Amino acid sequence: MASKAYFLFAHLIVYLLATKTLITYVNAAGGPCGKTPIQSAALSLSPCLTAGGNAKAKVPPMCCTKVNALINTAPKCLCAVLLSPLAIKAGIKPAIAISIPKRCNIKRRPVGKKCGRYIVP
Repeated sequence: MASKAYFLFAHLIVYLLATKTLITYVNAAGGPCGKTPIQSAALSLSPCLTAGGNAKAKVPPMCCTKVNALINTAPKCLCAVLLSPLAIKAGIKPAIAISIPKRCNIKRRPVGKKCGRYIVP
């Protein structure tokens, strides 16, 4: 009886590890930020922290550079970052942060695209 329980337990552990690996692989390969985890993409936008929480704050040039690069390479990633729990916990307000591309005068921003319940101006 003990060996049967051990056998089932061992299979359960292998199954859980395989599932976690598969989920991690799928998220890394096909997430909104490609192979970059959303947390890493969010951290790369740290120069935007003040501007993302305060509509009257000046957007730093480094923030504009990072946002422009993200729009050009993975526009869906920007939305995912703005709506991420990490960004919100850091004080980012999506309704304000969604205006950063416009405040940076980025010409090729995805105007009119939805990002959650927000629309890119």
